[in-house]
Amino acid sequence: MSTVTSWITQRPHPDGMEACVRDTNINVWGLVERQRLGWSDRRIVASIPELTTEDLEAAWEYAAAHPEEIDGFVRRNREA
Repeated sequence: MSTVTSWITQRPHPDGMEACVRDTNINVWGLVERQRLGWSDRRIVASIPELTTEDLEAAWEYAAAHPEEIDGFVRRNREA
């Protein structure tokens, strides 16, 4: 695991453990969902004050390594 992905922590969620950036409540699947909606990295970082470009890089790396987990959270959120 690289230093970047080590910035991702797991937090309890009703659907299982949820990947979040650092020790925040910024979840990786929510960032991925914004990206899929066409948001640029710049727009995502600008919309969340405590998020850095390094955090976003870590989120993308984590999402690429765990696509089924992230897709599951995105799908369940859309169905909610």
